[in-house]
Amino acid sequence: MGRTEVGWRAAMAAALYGSDGFYRRPGAPAGTFRTAAHCSAIWGEAMFELARRVDFALGCPGRFDVVDVGAGGGELLDALAHRAPARWRLCGVDVAPRPAGLPTRVAWRADPPEQLSGLLLAVEYLDVVPVDVAEQSATGLRLVHVADGTGAERLGAKVTDRDAEWIARWWSPAAPGERAEIGWPRDDAWRSLTARLSCGVALAVDYAAQPARHLTGTLTGYRNGRQVPAIPDGTCDITAHVLFESLVDDDDALYSQAAALRGLGLNREGSFTTDPASSPLDPTADPASYLHRLARAGEAAELLDPDGLGGFTWLLHCRGVPNPIATAVRCTAGK
Repeated sequence: MGRTEVGWRAAMAAALYGSDGFYRRPGAPAGTFRTAAHCSAIWGEAMFELARRVDFALGCPGRFDVVDVGAGGGELLDALAHRAPARWRLCGVDVAPRPAGLPTRVAWRADPPEQLSGLLLAVEYLDVVPVDVAEQSATGLRLVHVADGTGAERLGAKVTDRDAEWIARWWSPAAPGERAEIGWPRDDAWRSLTARLSCGVALAVDYAAQPARHLTGTLTGYRNGRQVPAIPDGTCDITAHVLFESLVDDDDALYSQAAALRGLGLNREGSFTTDPASSPLDPTADPASYLHRLARAGEAAELLDPDGLGGFTWLLHCRGVPNPIATAVRCTAGK
């Protein structure tokens, strides 16, 4: 990768998705940062419960699609493949090669299908859709340029056109040095995905940007499980939080991850039940069973922790079905 200076959107695109980009590497996400899909089998169970509710709301059709956009190492689809009914069509979408060992029933492609009916997942996907960064200066808002080899920045041209319109509506830095991450490419990416959904639910899960709190932005890098400076040279992941307010359409629903998982029936013991007080941990029970359930409780606590993975925001976009988190469903998905 050459030593060039461009806006952050172009720099991210090359560093993450170029021919030598970070996400072109097999298994890159799992080897670089820990997500909900990596930390516990409970995550796969939660996504199965969500899919099961959507499936039931659609009348358990002969074909039910589950499409995971930004599927990474395929961990979630692998988990679903072992419990989903045969009529569910599982598909992973990622620029990375198909993961080795992924069950044959899981399709793998570089682009989302043109149309689907069922559940579309975009978990920690929008945060790596490249965006430009703007900074307030003494002479107005200017785009931030970055050198790909060093991450060194300087202020470039004034913000204009669609960038300026988006900032004026959604994220307006006031004092010199304050920044905004210009999210309209993510708005476009999300609406391109939801437009493919003929009926069912689309779910986006990511950390939320808060302009009043994130005065200098959220752009950062990750390498080998550690947060590092964002240097767009292809050796690290580069992410920025998502401004969900610009994504929401009428009738969409926003949840914290903790609230969403509880709505799906997850209790603090790590079980899925409509009664969170049922079947409490009992240290006098069978030791092996107790230790297993204790581990599950620890995994559930991590997924629900508002200062950790529980701090994710969920955006549900429903088409032709009721909100599956707000609507409890008692059924068994048919084969």
